[in-house]
Amino acid sequence: MPSAMQQLGFDEAAFRARTTEDIVVGQEIIRHRLSSRLIHWSVAISFFLCLFTGLPVWSPVFGWIGNLVGGLSVCRVLHPMFGILFAAAALVMFFHWAKEMTLTAKERGWIGPRLFAYLRDAENHAEIGKYNGGQKVFFYTSALAGLGLLLSGIVMWYPTSFPHWLHQTAIVLHSFTFVLFAVSIVFHIYLATTAEPGTFNAMTRGTVSKAWARIHHPKWYREILGLEKRS
Repeated sequence: MPSAMQQLGFDEAAFRARTTEDIVVGQEIIRHRLSSRLIHWSVAISFFLCLFTGLPVWSPVFGWIGNLVGGLSVCRVLHPMFGILFAAAALVMFFHWAKEMTLTAKERGWIGPRLFAYLRDAENHAEIGKYNGGQKVFFYTSALAGLGLLLSGIVMWYPTSFPHWLHQTAIVLHSFTFVLFAVSIVFHIYLATTAEPGTFNAMTRGTVSKAWARIHHPKWYREILGLEKRS
């Protein structure tokens, strides 16, 4: 029988997800508390602000995007500012999640064939905790990409303050890092939506279903339900 609060439409899982995580509420598990989700979305939004103001500067092909925000000159002013915002948000996210993203010896194997084995459902899922090796690798490569974009962006922002060769190198590094990062973000969005339905809820509502946790992160599922001691 549903409780009186449930009958009134009170969503206990969403309410408790504001301040806590890694607990079971009914048929759901709280995966990310509100602060974690806000940090994640601040990085995501600032990245897309950088994207939409940077593409028109990067290539005339995307000039039409610049027209949507006031023209190329406006993009040139806004892009570095959004870049600083993105770097700041990414730095907060790094320190927020760094402790949970330590790669074990086995998880280092995700840098290569094990990622594709996971996508083919050929990887042994039984020992996957709250974050799998691929997610941890993505965390660190994203941090490196963010650092590369920041440093190269600073050199590009102040071209007369650095040697010509360094400025040209920064342009190449900024473009190359951007392309790789953008591709990885598309892949990240695909995995969080189409590839693994139910994942997106973790970063909106803060919760996932028990079934989702059992299938995708079984070790974490067992730990949360008290079936296995937390490592």
